[in-house]
Amino acid sequence: MSVSADYQKVLDEVGYVLLPDFFSGPFLDDLRSAVNSQFEREGAEAGHEFKQEPGCRRLANLVNKGPIFRDLIVFEPLRPYLEAVLGKRFKLSSLNARCVLANCSEAQPLHADMAAIPDERGYWVCNTIWMLDDFTADNGAPRAVPGSHRFGKLPTSALTDLKAPHPDEEIITGTAGSVIVMNAHVWHGGMPNHTAQTRTAVHGFYTRWDRPQQQYQKAMLDEPLQSTLSPRLRQVLALDDPLNDELSSGDVVRSGFMK
Repeated sequence: MSVSADYQKVLDEVGYVLLPDFFSGPFLDDLRSAVNSQFEREGAEAGHEFKQEPGCRRLANLVNKGPIFRDLIVFEPLRPYLEAVLGKRFKLSSLNARCVLANCSEAQPLHADMAAIPDERGYWVCNTIWMLDDFTADNGAPRAVPGSHRFGKLPTSALTDLKAPHPDEEIITGTAGSVIVMNAHVWHGGMPNHTAQTRTAVHGFYTRWDRPQQQYQKAMLDEPLQSTLSPRLRQVLALDDPLNDELSSGDVVRSGFMK
């Protein structure tokens, strides 16, 4: 299985692609139900393992919170798109959910995930956004600056107002069950939600094998759970990788915009 030439060209030049109806049907229904149930269970504590964000509800450490989330991170049709950005060797960096609250005026600043700039080996961060609701221009869909993954710098070094409209930005819209695959060096940020309904997505964030995880999976996952995981899951989570232990257990820039 490989990425089509058209999608590869868009990933190379634009930096992100929309995959319509990528997980529609029962998987979408089950994933939406699992996320909503987890929000109910965690209440005000939701997202506490990582960071909480004004105007949103977040969930973190989702690999630890149910088999459907573990199925998501090794969803085989996604693998070629991750390889197209990161190469053959990659690992999960974090698995979170983000729900933009109704009538939320907060917007994310333009940023690159983990404040990442490509290095001598190339790109090393890739985000996948699994739409549990339709994304519209009014309900908090992300905006992104096409081609900015090739700028070789962060928006903080080029822009005076990170929340202001960018002349080249695009708003990425789509229907529930679609996935955005984004080279996460692209300058991007979530928009305000001007509607009376929440807008929710799951974010499967991956990194190249030789870079740190945003959330150090070996430390976050319950040990009894770790002992039950398949070889494929252990590999994607880097549970048996001494280099990852060294990289991810220390002082790491975990977010491109949240302190």
